[in-house]
Amino acid sequence: MTPSDFVATEYVVRTAPLVIRRRVKWGECDPAGVVYTVAFAEYVIAAAELFYGSLFGTTPQRAKDEQGFGTPTRALDFDFRRSLRPDEEFEMTVTVADIRSRTYVLQICARTLTGDIAFLAHLTPVCVARGERRSIDIPPAFRQALERYRAACAAEGDPE
Repeated sequence: MTPSDFVATEYVVRTAPLVIRRRVKWGECDPAGVVYTVAFAEYVIAAAELFYGSLFGTTPQRAKDEQGFGTPTRALDFDFRRSLRPDEEFEMTVTVADIRSRTYVLQICARTLTGDIAFLAHLTPVCVARGERRSIDIPPAFRQALERYRAACAAEGDPE
């Protein structure tokens, strides 16, 4: 075995756009070795958390606590293109597809290392006041961060 055989199962490859490389774990798969559908939702939520961490430069929940808002999921949809198997590596690219008044849409495009699309997902969080669970407008500092990120991705030639 070489040191590369012991790489983390998830890590950030680049930040604009955010690209996360992930290795499928055996426990995420059924007995036939195909990733459980629910695991894809975990992949997307993990990508969103890494996105927030990258955007704020701190842990995601701490940043949202400091700004007084939360981001529960309002909608999540998938377009599955191919299955993934244990130990297969893939990369998820996170882009901001839309910014609305209280919600925004993150697009997550997952590709194999050979470039085949494994799945496309759209995650639509809604901003809520922490502790109250009522929707609020996207806080100005967060809106600006989303807009800056979207502009940075466009400047880099967004692959989607």
